[in-house]
Amino acid sequence: MPLVEHIQLPTFSRLRQQGQEVLSLDRAEHQDIRELHIGFLNMMPDAALVATERQFIRLVGNCNRIAQFYVYPFSLPGMERSQETREYIEQYYCDFEDLKKQGLDALIITGANPASSRLENESFWEPLIEVVQWADQHVASTLYSCLATHAILKHLHGIERHPLPKKRWGVYSHRVLQPEHPLLRDINTRFDVPHSRYNEISAEQMQQAGLTVLVESKTGGPHMAVSADQFRMIFFQGHPEYDTNSLLKEYKREVQRYLSGELENTPPFPEHYFSVEAQQIASDMVATAKKTGALPAAFENELEAILDNTWGDTAKAIVSNWLGLVYQVTNLERTKQFMQGVDADDPLGLRPQE
Repeated sequence: MPLVEHIQLPTFSRLRQQGQEVLSLDRAEHQDIRELHIGFLNMMPDAALVATERQFIRLVGNCNRIAQFYVYPFSLPGMERSQETREYIEQYYCDFEDLKKQGLDALIITGANPASSRLENESFWEPLIEVVQWADQHVASTLYSCLATHAILKHLHGIERHPLPKKRWGVYSHRVLQPEHPLLRDINTRFDVPHSRYNEISAEQMQQAGLTVLVESKTGGPHMAVSADQFRMIFFQGHPEYDTNSLLKEYKREVQRYLSGELENTPPFPEHYFSVEAQQIASDMVATAKKTGALPAAFENELEAILDNTWGDTAKAIVSNWLGLVYQVTNLERTKQFMQGVDADDPLGLRPQE
């Protein structure tokens, strides 16, 4: 169902150019269709801010629901930003204080690049916790991505993430552990998810905190879990929002670090991402670049042409299921008290009736 271009965010124009249905505000206001208002807290660093914004908003726009989606991007004070990015946020992003007054139906919180091994020492920690505490009382459901998952599980349950022996980087096969769960309705029982991280919270840690692990990989670790009430908090460790070329861009940055002398050895390929053909092409180009000092201009385009996306459809389906549940539990009048008439401890009605 359509996104609504209710603010002059450049991402809306780009998505429209890519074939996404995006309604003008005037057209949306003249349609008698239910609205869902979704906050989008973007904590990603400057280089990934706009790409992450577009990826998540596109997932929302691909939701198969009879609704108009108003997405409200915002960020946090105190995060290190370039002047250009600060100006972009000031021009196009919303103010959290205004969103608190307006109210939201759902919230998405992205990951971030930490500067400290202790998340509570990060500049974003206290502002993030303020957002989370507000959302707990005013938002039907929040979806946490990557580092946001680690931060909130530490805040709520004291869970410490642990460093991995090496970066978990690639596309990993996952299995659905709870196929009957409403978030996984009509989802393939096995599907891929990209991961890119140095730290992990294990399935055992999640289960000990009372979470339900829904999706896990033998080699990639747990990807998706939910809070004890099965709905109010959804946690991702992977990156189902990634574009086909997102890991390629990360690989290219690692290659450039190698060519500049910052890395001693040729960077490894993201696991299960490049075909044998792609690996050969990449190896040949990197070897040539080592001699010439620069990657060929066609490096990214030539590799992207032979990459496969094996996760996008499932990501769309899961987000569609999530927003479908948000649609069910939020009231039509969108009063500031969320989920009127719904048991906050069992909003989906999953408990057996006595």
